[in-house]
Amino acid sequence: MKLGSLRSAAVTLTAVLAAALGLTAPAHAGEPGLPRLNITDTYVTGISSGGFMASQLQVAYSGTFKGAGIVAAGPYYCGKGGIVVGLIACGTGLISTDPEGIEQIVRRWSAEGRIDPVSNLAGKPVYTYHGTKDPLVRTSVSDEGVQLYRDFGARTAYHDTDPAGHGWPTPNAPLSCGTTFYPFLINCGNDPQGEMLGHWLGQVNPPAATQSGTVSRHDQNRYVPGGLAQWYSMGSSSFLYTPGSCAAGAACKLVVALHGCMSDDKFVGDRFARESHLNEYADTNDLVILYPQTDISLLRGNPQGCWDWWGYTGRDYAQKSAPQMRAVLNEVHALGG
Repeated sequence: MKLGSLRSAAVTLTAVLAAALGLTAPAHAGEPGLPRLNITDTYVTGISSGGFMASQLQVAYSGTFKGAGIVAAGPYYCGKGGIVVGLIACGTGLISTDPEGIEQIVRRWSAEGRIDPVSNLAGKPVYTYHGTKDPLVRTSVSDEGVQLYRDFGARTAYHDTDPAGHGWPTPNAPLSCGTTFYPFLINCGNDPQGEMLGHWLGQVNPPAATQSGTVSRHDQNRYVPGGLAQWYSMGSSSFLYTPGSCAAGAACKLVVALHGCMSDDKFVGDRFARESHLNEYADTNDLVILYPQTDISLLRGNPQGCWDWWGYTGRDYAQKSAPQMRAVLNEVHALGG
């Protein structure tokens, strides 16, 4: 075989392996960075693995996030660095998540500076939603997450009465309340987004009938440590919803909204960013909604594009040094939060 052919074959093989490992070059090269906006306060919410990540961000960066919304998830550091223990404790509830042990870890990490001072959580508003028909995260697991926040003095609200499956509930979702199925958008006949925002902010204006802002796509690589998002099973792009008032310079609050497993750009495109029912409230309440994205990665053992709630990016996955959380914080800071 000629040298040129060998080189060509090597390039082809490298491309195939890179694709299989989730290390391909950004699919949307040339996308812009996030705009600098007039952001006052920052909040975080998420569903399933995004709910676990929202709790990690709230606890680790409690000086940054003013409140959290946890949907279909459990307590901070539930996975404790192992997928097997994580699935058993944080999903089935067959063994305890050990909330007392987690509390001790949180206090120790706070004292060591690995997370922000735990005293920041006192009085912070935390909204939790869990369905009685959720087959993936047991009620006891969600209960332990709420109790952990209460032990740290957070101001909690807990919606745990709907016969909901494992999904993000909105009044406009396509699936019935008890469903656990793609695209994990369920309708239980009520408005948890309004409840959550009301708990965070006090009284909020009703949502807009139709969205008038803009969903834009932005380069996420530049905010990830090392510059290659897929190395940490993150997507090359993130989505941003910006109402006209915020784009024009009005003082606005930022909400970071984290999708669940099998709900990133590869699986659903920008559907979560368009159908979360947060955008309608953004238009009438001067909110900006950031939708960071994960990506599938065989290298990381993450074929469903979950956020790292058990340690596939490293043992520090729940601390301030964690690469995925640092990436999200870089995006928040880029926006002005």
